[in-house]
Amino acid sequence: MRRTGVGDPPGGMKPVQSLPVKTGLPLHLSETMSMTVKITNAAAVSALAVLRSITKESTDVQQQISTAKRVATAADDATYWSIASVMRADSTNLGTIGDALGLGAAKVDSTYTAMNSAIDLLGDLRAKLVTAREPGADKDKINAEITEYKNQLQTMVEGTAFAGENWLLNGEPAAPPQWKIIGSFVRAPTGEYQAQTIDFPSSQTILIDRNNANGGLFTKAVNGNADGTPVRNYYLLNANSATPATGTEISISKSTTDSQLTDMLTATDAILNQLTNSAAGIGIMKARIDDQIDYTADLSDAVDKSVGALVDTDMDEASTREKAIETQKQMAVEAISILNTSASKILILLE
Repeated sequence: MRRTGVGDPPGGMKPVQSLPVKTGLPLHLSETMSMTVKITNAAAVSALAVLRSITKESTDVQQQISTAKRVATAADDATYWSIASVMRADSTNLGTIGDALGLGAAKVDSTYTAMNSAIDLLGDLRAKLVTAREPGADKDKINAEITEYKNQLQTMVEGTAFAGENWLLNGEPAAPPQWKIIGSFVRAPTGEYQAQTIDFPSSQTILIDRNNANGGLFTKAVNGNADGTPVRNYYLLNANSATPATGTEISISKSTTDSQLTDMLTATDAILNQLTNSAAGIGIMKARIDDQIDYTADLSDAVDKSVGALVDTDMDEASTREKAIETQKQMAVEAISILNTSASKILILLE
């Protein structure tokens, strides 16, 4: 047994000596180290991207519903927008054409109505000439009736005006060669619009010409000799034209012979026949204008429908899409909410 020496600690144990610790950092409890960690949640990023896409689509659909236009600007669809813009211009022009046709139809209707009335009056006048050939007929009284018919014809011709035009009367130095009504339009190779007209010869409608009597059916000289020669000219009305007709006015008196009455009847029949042909031509033009009005209206409707098919919103489809997008939006928001909840639970565990 080892003896305990003087100076040894009690119990015979030796004191433990402390060893020095070497370190590169000073040990200060008041100083702490901090670290920032960034964790990317791929699922959350995908969910946010989907939500942004759904929100944009929802905005587009709502705009389409509010404006009723699927293609409102060139940015939406440059091709359809360009085609629709041209077709809208065509539709506007067709509306203008329809208005012009309506105005032209009114002019033709007034001319046609006046010609029909003139045919009736001229027929009554002819009947009076036939009556004058009867033995013992009072030619002076018959002539008074004939004069009244001629006055009615002149008044009717002068009063047949519509929108500043009178197709039965000419007071200008030179009558227009054609009466024109705008009936349609075409596009030139360069793209501009060119109006197409429905024409009718003015020589077939002018009944009284105040400049040159030979330009009007009622004022010009007509051969009353059925054989053709020698020429015995007669005219129906004296309108005080600047250049009067050569011949004799259709008028009778007690001294009028049967031969003269025969010539007047021949001239009257020629005038009546030409007036009937002119009225028939105006009737054909009237039917053509009516058909063109119907066609223009149908074409305008077809163009409007085509434009609608290109750029208008299908409200039923858009409404269904809006409901579906709203459901998708709610699901995306719910997915993001679930991801946020999961992340919060992980943070709690880490704490």
